[in-house]
Amino acid sequence: MNLRINGRIWLETVSTEGPERFMGIGRLELLGHIQRTGSINQAAKAMKMSYKRAWEMIHSMNTQADAPLVITQTGGEKGGGTIITPEGEKYLNHYQGLQQRFQQFITDELAKLP
Repeated sequence: MNLRINGRIWLETVSTEGPERFMGIGRLELLGHIQRTGSINQAAKAMKMSYKRAWEMIHSMNTQADAPLVITQTGGEKGGGTIITPEGEKYLNHYQGLQQRFQQFITDELAKLP
């Protein structure tokens, strides 16, 4: 029999209104694209999602975090852009490590199957 173990891991914030997704694999990917391109629009295109959806994800993360993870800059010689803040870098690195440990856990558990 050819088995595999699959799963997902994400971070949530909890409030009186219940849990809300804060960081998951899609948001991690979005932040990575923003980090590489300096653009929400280019990040959204790379993920084949609308700019509106990308902006909603960023807004959600920014409002849940203690400090913004992503900031936009308008105007200037280069026409503005988007950057990941030090707080965003912190969460990006933490979640990347968490994701790697989770994948290792899945690999280890699969090796234990009969």
